[in-house]
Amino acid sequence: MEKVPIRREGLERLQDELKQLKSVERPAIIRAIAEAREHGDLSENAEYHAARDRQSFIEGRVAELEDVISRAEVIDSSKIDGGTVTFGTTIKVADEDTDEESTYTIVGPYEADISQGLISTSSPIARALIGKRVGDSAEVTTPRGTKGYEILTITVS
Repeated sequence: MEKVPIRREGLERLQDELKQLKSVERPAIIRAIAEAREHGDLSENAEYHAARDRQSFIEGRVAELEDVISRAEVIDSSKIDGGTVTFGTTIKVADEDTDEESTYTIVGPYEADISQGLISTSSPIARALIGKRVGDSAEVTTPRGTKGYEILTITVS
């Protein structure tokens, strides 16, 4: 069974989502299905089919979260060396063509959220940056071509 690297706050977020699905969403969808059944003919009952689709989504997400949580390996950020880019570090990079600066935190795949600057260890930019030091350059192959980034700072989150 492959372990999933995750930060403490990421694991807590997944556990909260699982608790919400099991204690609030699941009972609500069961009630919605029961109500829809009372409306009669199920073959033409749009509410029933929508509720069943929602139930299917919830059960799939519950199974996925239980699997991830069971395989989660919490990485203690206090033990991370801030000298190189690794899981759990926050890095500021500058685009070598435009000098535009961006800040990213390298996290596991189940925490990634680019809108918050959280990038997965499996993303192209993270793969290119991992192992580099301040001042190093990294070439990242993107769908729009190759981009170069210079690492400005590395901090442990």
